[in-house]
Amino acid sequence: MKKMPGLDRRRFCGAAVATVAAGALGLPSLLFSDRSIAMSAVAQSNSSEKFAIRPFNASFPETELAELRRRISATRFPDRETVMDNSQGVPLETTQKLAKYWVTEYDWRDCEARINAHPNFITEIDGLDIHFIHARSKHENALPIIITHGWPGSIVEQLKLIEPLTNPTAHGGKESDAFHVVIPSIPGYGFSGKPTATGWNPPRIARAWGTLMERLGYTKYVAQGGDWGGLIVEEMAALAPKGLVGIHTNFPRVVPPDVDKAAQSGAPAPADLSAEEKVAYERVKDVYAKGIAYGFQLGLRPQSVSALADSPVGLAAYLLDHDALSLALIVRAFDGEPTGLTRDDVLDNLTLFWLTNTGISSARLYWENKLPYFQASNFSLPVAVSAFPDELYPAPRSWVEKAYRNVIFYNKQEIGGHFAAWEQPMLLTQDIRAGLSSLRS
Repeated sequence: MKKMPGLDRRRFCGAAVATVAAGALGLPSLLFSDRSIAMSAVAQSNSSEKFAIRPFNASFPETELAELRRRISATRFPDRETVMDNSQGVPLETTQKLAKYWVTEYDWRDCEARINAHPNFITEIDGLDIHFIHARSKHENALPIIITHGWPGSIVEQLKLIEPLTNPTAHGGKESDAFHVVIPSIPGYGFSGKPTATGWNPPRIARAWGTLMERLGYTKYVAQGGDWGGLIVEEMAALAPKGLVGIHTNFPRVVPPDVDKAAQSGAPAPADLSAEEKVAYERVKDVYAKGIAYGFQLGLRPQSVSALADSPVGLAAYLLDHDALSLALIVRAFDGEPTGLTRDDVLDNLTLFWLTNTGISSARLYWENKLPYFQASNFSLPVAVSAFPDELYPAPRSWVEKAYRNVIFYNKQEIGGHFAAWEQPMLLTQDIRAGLSSLRS
């Protein structure tokens, strides 16, 4: 099949089994179990090729995988750190263990198969190709949900959510818990197009997601996200596109403005904070002081980290050092103590970044962003919140209720961190089910 522009060496798959209604698009029959959506898709195909929804299949030639292994094997490693902890960044021992496993045991084809096990598509929105997974539930009254990843993540983070959300009766839930799941790749990430001009910031992405859900024929839906996904779904709530009835976030941006200002300055905790709020304050202060250097760097000079496109191990070391608690989790995984993430989990995400050459194109989102990381957007739509203890800061209920006007759910988890969908998919699934249940009627 002829290669489509803007998709590098990735190939489309048009051999999906289709219903008569979906035949014009060649889309899987599962996607169009709802007749109204099938008719909508056919109408879109007939009205404009520009708005077509094209099937997609992730497929990389073996030569690229061989080149990846060659580059890893040729890595020139740095000297060992001069400390006995992770305070200088990813330990040399972890980097070397990762590289060895990547070359000798890791199999990208397993991840590729898991991605392709779900219906994948591309559609052009606002001049850019947007990739997304669209997994519809077999349950008739399922609630549509669009779920957004963050950095340094990808759709790989959310793969573990698809089955529990679409097929709840097989995963501890009820038929009434079912969701139709849409998982897009943020522009510049994974299989989505790479912006060639400025302007693709969180509000623009939020508008694109509204367009996507409308194009899929959904007249009522919810949105969920963490990290950048948290900012994007809050911006969706602020824009309130037709059909969006509420959001769930596991990255609540709820630090009061005066508290946020004090944390940025490194000042002692304000005296009027509760014990729980003081814990959150100290974590926020630590993030500003030591934990978000990548954010400042990428926000100012993303093009300067060109080594991310040249060295797989350099890319890995940079992406692994997102935050101290996540790094500690990953170090344990490569020490043979997986608690939430496995070595394959980590390398699935890294390999997708490498094969799509999105180290820098994804990083530009920091340069584009003008929103505060920890202060809420202004919206009145219902919001459900999950607070994980190893998040950048554990969001206290008091801050959540001050920041958001319409809190319909709050749950403080006992385990889990920043990449909740990836680390603790069942806990996040349970919160999504419970948190958004009141919006189904």
